[in-house]
Amino acid sequence: MDPIALGPNVPDTFYRGAGRISAFRDLAFDAHPEDWVASSTARFGQAPAGLTRLPDGRLLVDAISTDPLDWLGPEHIARFGANQALLVKLLDAGQRLPVHAHPDRLFAAQHLASPYGKTEAWIVLDAPADASVWLGFSRDISTNELSGWVTGQDVGALLAATNRVPVRAGDAILCPAGMPHAIGEGILLLELQEPTDFSVLLEWEGFPLTRQDASVGLPLDVALQCVDRRRCGPERLAQLRGRPNMVGTLLPAEADYFFIAERVIAGQLPAGFSILIVLSGSGTLATATGHPITVSRGQTILIPYAAGDCALAGDIAAIRCLQPTG
Repeated sequence: MDPIALGPNVPDTFYRGAGRISAFRDLAFDAHPEDWVASSTARFGQAPAGLTRLPDGRLLVDAISTDPLDWLGPEHIARFGANQALLVKLLDAGQRLPVHAHPDRLFAAQHLASPYGKTEAWIVLDAPADASVWLGFSRDISTNELSGWVTGQDVGALLAATNRVPVRAGDAILCPAGMPHAIGEGILLLELQEPTDFSVLLEWEGFPLTRQDASVGLPLDVALQCVDRRRCGPERLAQLRGRPNMVGTLLPAEADYFFIAERVIAGQLPAGFSILIVLSGSGTLATATGHPITVSRGQTILIPYAAGDCALAGDIAAIRCLQPTG
């Protein structure tokens, strides 16, 4: 198997993009706010939306299920089975996203029949000077307080109680499952996450959404139980930050249980199922036996396990997304 250059995979969503993904990828498509890269995960309740189709016409999820060993490798299968266990997205916030949270694995197993929750991480690719994200509550919040804000759509109180965190290009932040969060307007980011599309919306007013869209099919009071209402203070926020613009692992060690993001430049890429996002420059990607392919800024490359060790050459920088193998 050789590495595969992927086209865009842009399922519809409820918020606006601003054309940053098409500009980054140098591809002519509408201002979609999300590109699901090498995805075996469907949009919640809307399959097959979200699933990546390979250049040969097959869905990636079907190709993996037919030949999991060559796609994923024996170590991956021993730990995760034939599940890809990773979802990667490009996300373009053309407006501030609503405050929301994602279930953890225990909640997902109990209420959503899934072994995966949705811990995620953000690597900021581009952002205006005043860019911010919102992450975690700044104080402990009671069940009744949260319920009142959500049912009454008191967005002012909700945002006031959520930490506003300035970000800039190169920043890397882990967002654990359960933690309330929102992405600010004007940010283009790369998102790694567990392979689900579960979102509990704490805010829907002003978006083309209703209360019924907010709770992943559960009663709202049950869905809100997944929200981490504990204070997320400065010390915790610092723990969730990774290392901006470093070569090597970008995310804090806490992320390793869920996924790994490495900033790579020219050199060897050890064998393993991975997704490569080219940040800048151009060059070639070659396997030991296959023909080199030309790669350049904005390309998304799927590397199967059976491609073996790969060599990245040229004046190039990229992020390699993969699951831990330990």
